[in-house]
Amino acid sequence: MIRLTELKLPLSALPVLVRRAPDAPPETDADRAPVAHPLQALQRLGAQVLGIDPAAIARLQVFKRSFDARKAELLAVFIVDIRLQDPGLEATLLAHFHGNPHIGPTPDMAYQLVATAPADLAVRPVVVGFGPCGMFAALTLAQMGFRPIVLERGRKVRERTQDTWGLWRKHVLNPESNVQFGEGGAGTFSDGKLWSQIKDPRHLGRRVMTELVNFGAPPEILVEAHPHIGTFKLVKVVEALRERIIALGGEIRFEQRVMDIEVETASGTRQVRALRVLDQTTGQTSTLRADQVVLALGHSARDTFAMLHARGVAVLAKPFSVGFRIEHPQSLIDRALWGRHAGNPVLGAAAYKLVHHARNGRAVYSFCMCPGGTVVAATSEPGRVVTNGMSQYSRNERNANAGLVVGIEPMDYPQDAAAFIEAFGPAAGMQYAQEALELRALDAQAVHPLAGINLQRQLESNAFVLGGGNFEAPGQLVGEFIRGEASSSLGDVLPSYQPGVKLGDLHRALPDYAIAALREALPAFGKKIKGFDREDAVLTGVETRTSSPLRMPRGDNFQSINTAGLYPGGEGAGYAGGILSAAVDGIKLAEAVATSAG
Repeated sequence: MIRLTELKLPLSALPVLVRRAPDAPPETDADRAPVAHPLQALQRLGAQVLGIDPAAIARLQVFKRSFDARKAELLAVFIVDIRLQDPGLEATLLAHFHGNPHIGPTPDMAYQLVATAPADLAVRPVVVGFGPCGMFAALTLAQMGFRPIVLERGRKVRERTQDTWGLWRKHVLNPESNVQFGEGGAGTFSDGKLWSQIKDPRHLGRRVMTELVNFGAPPEILVEAHPHIGTFKLVKVVEALRERIIALGGEIRFEQRVMDIEVETASGTRQVRALRVLDQTTGQTSTLRADQVVLALGHSARDTFAMLHARGVAVLAKPFSVGFRIEHPQSLIDRALWGRHAGNPVLGAAAYKLVHHARNGRAVYSFCMCPGGTVVAATSEPGRVVTNGMSQYSRNERNANAGLVVGIEPMDYPQDAAAFIEAFGPAAGMQYAQEALELRALDAQAVHPLAGINLQRQLESNAFVLGGGNFEAPGQLVGEFIRGEASSSLGDVLPSYQPGVKLGDLHRALPDYAIAALREALPAFGKKIKGFDREDAVLTGVETRTSSPLRMPRGDNFQSINTAGLYPGGEGAGYAGGILSAAVDGIKLAEAVATSAG
């Protein structure tokens, strides 16, 4: 087949009646109908590019569709795969257009399992965590016959949804079952965005999305340049994926918290041998034999990070970002980006991506932009406030929201005794403070592996106080934030965060360098998107879980550099930045486990 890129058609050429399925169940076959494409127009355009008669085309299939809104006449941009009636002509054309960046052979994206489980497999691999990374690690292992055991500290996705609503509606937090912990991971309560900028020469991202469609995701995610699923639909997808793993011999144990690991050292080599697991339904702790453990922990498993550090597993501090959520009317964003085409049902809700390099050297950027969505309470710890963004599949809520965050470096993390004690308690805090002193004695630039958690917990605890101490979040209007004036009343933009927003002054919610960078960035963003810095846009704090504050270094075999049998991956280990990249990493970890076992 021949792949053609950059085939452009005016928006008017697209079919008008494009499905924007409702989120409410039950879902029908009609809801899952693929997006209609102007196939005849694309066939004529493709034939023109190749210099052939349209009748020579046996089949045309749309691979990707995006939109170019840089000019007044908005264009739909397609990547298509074409099969010709004559295979010989196909080969002739590919040879003729060799080197053309927009014409080439369709790549083979089929996924092949890399191994099969040995018949005498004595110890089953264990996957810790059942977010995107853990799910696809477990699924791939199950498909290869390894019958993995999955340990998830949270609850099943529907029970977890009830617990999450308990915080949003009743101000009641379940520390083990919330936006961060439970079946599906943090990605379940998000926009369900399925794109990434990772290098993917094996097309593993395509494999992830194909599997998601098999488990009930909308087929259009295979075509849209920036696909998303949305929370309600993700719930069904996650359940179907779980049932497939079980059908293949895997086992998924919920409310199982890994408390410790047992490591055996022989001839200078450390090897994991077992996990100590707390069954949170019974309160009983047991030992699970484990020679191969996929650590798909997620970015908020702070107690597990501390445990691994205590057991000598290699851990390093890494950069992340902190900031606020910002909300505007979605109609404002649509008009700014789509112009006169705003409201066209083909386009849906517009999304943006912004970056500003502030004078103080800090980068400010939009993060996890959620068109037509809501700001959600995303804490996993009592006495702390964390925000995140979420959209449903329809993206039809009133507001657009995004994280507006500032990049920070490990040298920004507090490493004094008071900070460690506040974050980890007296005993562990004093120990970590002493470790930090010893590290800096050897290298003045050294940062304790857990110091990023100090900053996260400081900011989240402070936000809890600023919000009134009941999980409400502190907020401020953009105009008054820029001027340094406290906010006391809302304008036309109503914040969506539940349990609620307490207006005030956010300058005490983040470090001074972050506040200064944000105050500079907002007017700059207003020049890129008209109205972005409007007076009554709402900032809600704080956003601290943009990524993991640490990395667990691993070798080419995907195992921890100093503890054999541990396979750290996904967001928690610092190797992913979203649903798709985490799932892809999970596949790679499963392959590493399988080939090692073989």
